[in-house]
Parts: sequence; C-alpha cells; structure tokens
Amino acid sequence: MLTAISIIFVLSYLAIALEHPLKISKSASALMGAGWLWTIYALVSGDINQVDADLNRSLMGTAQIVFFLMGAMTIVEVVDAHEGFMAITSRIKTTRLSSLMWLVGFVTFFLSSILDNLTTTIVMISLMKKLLDKRDDRIFFAGIIVIAANAGGAWTPIGDVTTTMLWIGNQITTLSIMKSVFLASMVNLLVPLAVTSFILGDRPVIAPKSKVDDGTLRSTAFERNLMLVLGLGILVGVPLFKTVTHLPPFMGILFGLGALWMVGDLLHLKKEDHHKRHFTLVHALTRIDMSSIIFFIGILMAVAVLEHTHVLSSLAQWLDKTVGRQDIIVLIIGLASAVVDNVPLVAASMGMYNLAQYPTDSFLWEFIAYCAGTGGSILIIGSASGVAAMGLEKIDFFWYARKIGGLALLGYLAGAATYVVQYKLFH
Repeated sequence: MLTAISIIFVLSYLAIALEHPLKISKSASALMGAGWLWTIYALVSGDINQVDADLNRSLMGTAQIVFFLMGAMTIVEVVDAHEGFMAITSRIKTTRLSSLMWLVGFVTFFLSSILDNLTTTIVMISLMKKLLDKRDDRIFFAGIIVIAANAGGAWTPIGDVTTTMLWIGNQITTLSIMKSVFLASMVNLLVPLAVTSFILGDRPVIAPKSKVDDGTLRSTAFERNLMLVLGLGILVGVPLFKTVTHLPPFMGILFGLGALWMVGDLLHLKKEDHHKRHFTLVHALTRIDMSSIIFFIGILMAVAVLEHTHVLSSLAQWLDKTVGRQDIIVLIIGLASAVVDNVPLVAASMGMYNLAQYPTDSFLWEFIAYCAGTGGSILIIGSASGVAAMGLEKIDFFWYARKIGGLALLGYLAGAATYVVQYKLFH
C-alpha cells in the first residue's frame, strides 16, 4: 500500500509541477491524486472506521483553511471593486526607474503583508500598466513585484497561504512570526532591489499616453476610503480576534465578511440594481480564484493520506539521518518550492514533524515559513504570485529564470542567513 500511495503522490506532484507543458490544470491533478490516494487507503487499510475518522479530521483542517482563504479573497475583491487601492497606488509618482523600483518594492512588500501575495501582485502589476509604457520595463518590474510580494507575505500569518496554514495549524503565532521573520524577509527584498537599482542607474520612467475614460463604473471618494479602511481593518483584526476569543481564524474572517457585506448593502441602498451590482459582495464572489481554492482542497487532502499512513514521518526520519542539520533540510524545502508549489511542501512538512517534538514558534516552523514563502520566487512557477505575473504579462519561463531567478536566489540566501544569525544571537 505504501509503495502505491507514494508512486501516485509523486505522479500527481509531477503533473502539478508540469501544469503548463501538459496543459492540464494543477487543480485537476490535485483532485485526481487525492481521490486515488483516499480510495487506495480505504480499500487496503481494512479498518474503515479508522479511515472515516482520519478523513473527518483531515476535512475539518482543510475546511478551516479554505473558508479563511475564500473570505479573505472576497474581502479583497470588494475593496478592489470600490477602487479602494487607488488611495495607495495613486501616490506613486517618480521620474526615475530606480526610484520607482524602490517605491514599488516597498509598497508591494507591506501591502502583501496585509493582503496576500497573490492579490498584491495582481494589483501592483495592473498599476505598472498605468505607469510604464515599455513592455521590457513592465515585465522586469513584474519580476521584482513577485519577489517583494512573496517576501512581504512570509512574515505575517495572513500574507501567504503557507504562513496561514502554519498559523491555523498552531505551528506559529502572530507576534512571534512577525518579530522573527520580518528582518529576514526585508533582506530578501533589499538585496535584489540594491542590485537592480545599480543596473537601472538614471534611466527615466516612460509613461504611457493617457487614454480617454471608458465609462467604467466609478465609486465616490468616501466609498473608496470607507471600504479600504474597513477591508484592511478586518484582515488585520483577524489575528486579534483569534487571540481574544481563541476561535479559529476562519470564524473571524467570516464575521468580518458579514460586516463588510452589511456595510456595502447599506452604502448602495438607494442606487438602482444595475448601478450597484458591480459593487456587491455577490459580484465579488464570482471574481475570486476558485481554481486555486479547489487546488488547495485537493493537495491538502492528498497530503493528509501520507500523514495518516506515516509516509511523511518516515521521510522526516530519513532526512534527519541523511542530511542531519535542520537548517539545511529547511533550505532544501525552500529551494524545492521554486520547482513545485509551496502549498503541498508546507502541508507535507506539517505532517513530517509534530508539535510535541517541535513546539509552536520553534526554529523549524519559523524557518519553514520564511523559506517556503520566499523560495518560490526563484522560478516563476514556484508561487501563486509568480504564476499570476506570468499570466498577466505573458512572461516567458526562461526569461524569468535568466533575469530574475538569480536576484531571487541571492535574496533568498541572504534572508536565510539573516534569520539563522538572528536566531542564534537571541536564543
């Protein structure tokens, strides 16, 4: 049984990694893999009661992550529909590419820590289309945005889905991860920015020609500011909600989503249906990336089988005996996330190591949060933000590997070294 389960998981993993060459959605591969793995486990196990118990436990953990992501993504879409992010992006004005690079990098970094790296990447790349006319400039900025978004998402529990998984699983706590990983994440961004700033020199920003207004629905300044403040306030308040109530984070995000829905309905109460449809939460629900949600369900349920059959614990023991050093093992996990998606890697890591041996906020979990969150920047297929950038600007895989991959690797290694040194100094 264990051999069959391992082979099917590896094949599913390969199908996910080769999504673009195969032209088969990674969501489909993840669901097929999960279906086959649970089927084999149920047929061969011989203890259907145990299988049912394992399935229910896995489903409960997966549902918490999925509900949280759906709520957060919907909130962001509502803010975006009201053009709330204009309050941030409209203030970005400079005449030099190097200055713009620093500004965009820092805005992306901090915005990603509050929202999530995928959404921030989409918002910032959309902004670049309004600020930069030359496509070569835009795709280079898109690469830096991917690095900045992944670095910013790694140091908060709501900035990256992998950090969110660790947070919901009680591997990390809010204040500890922010305090411990912030400096490493910042170094991960500063190194690529310093190199690119030197390369760009005094090259000017060439802005696109202004276009005539296309008549798209616009919100008022009050509506934009209200929904931005309320949306960001809800997202930032979820960790506080969890700390005060001890309820799981998805309850906080659903509570906030209900409040945002109510405010939105009251805000547009007197408008005609065809005018307010664009701003409603129902419309926002149609815009969230359900393909990614389905992928998370499939891959988390697939990894759960490896955990229940003790494949992951055996792998952890093998790595400990073969490699030995914990920091090197985590570095390898981070580098692997550049090739394959970081969600299954972190899910596998959570199954490989238990909280009894590695308690909450230990070196292992914090370093995994950094490495898995930022290692995906090295290749464009290694993170959701990279895949989004690839689609939005039609970035070639090999172009990214040549122009951006080396910068991302430098930042990744520099940030990792920073975290290790910081940990040794304060522990």
